[in-house]
Amino acid sequence: MILADDAALFRSGLARLLAGVGVEVVAEACDGPGLLAAVESAAPDATPDAVIVDIRMPPDFVDEGLVAAEQLRRTHPELAVLVLSTYVETGLAVRLLESGAGRVGYLLKDRVTDVTALHQALARLLEGQAVIDPDVVAGLLDRRVRHSPLAELSSRERDVLRCMAEGRSNAGIAAALFLSERTVENHVARLLVKLDIDAAPEHNRRVRAVLLWLRDRARVSPPG
Repeated sequence: MILADDAALFRSGLARLLAGVGVEVVAEACDGPGLLAAVESAAPDATPDAVIVDIRMPPDFVDEGLVAAEQLRRTHPELAVLVLSTYVETGLAVRLLESGAGRVGYLLKDRVTDVTALHQALARLLEGQAVIDPDVVAGLLDRRVRHSPLAELSSRERDVLRCMAEGRSNAGIAAALFLSERTVENHVARLLVKLDIDAAPEHNRRVRAVLLWLRDRARVSPPG
């Protein structure tokens, strides 16, 4: 694991939390170039399987961390990339997801103080899933959708899509919504049809549905 954040105290604190659940931090960086250099210079016996990077870092604190994450997605697709943000930034979340179908996540910084939740998110990323912060998902769902295929979804199908956006498997959705896996499978199949997501590998179809939803929310929702 490599950590990238301009705040040394945050990095050291997060490294201690991760060490407590058995996750080794092999390098730290304070900016995007430092993160890229750390990945490239990692020793063969200390090759990272994941990076955690702040979305805004020096010099301009705009999207430097996201730019570095996008580059790593291109050059090291096997890496799990978890981007952290202080605030909900829907447009940047959509941009991150568009960089690849799996092994990518977006969490609010407040979430990482719960080391169990953070560890679970990292585990899902390493399994090839995408992870979106529940607060991001909930904030988007609170706003109405107009003139969109999403308006065709039932309330339960919206619940299923919300869980998909959080990176949950069918089994995870079933547990969260107190449904059977077969029922979840049926809801997923129906919402994919309603969203006109054509036949493709199952994982890609799910990610495309989530991206459609996030793009729609970014379009109809005011910033902030």
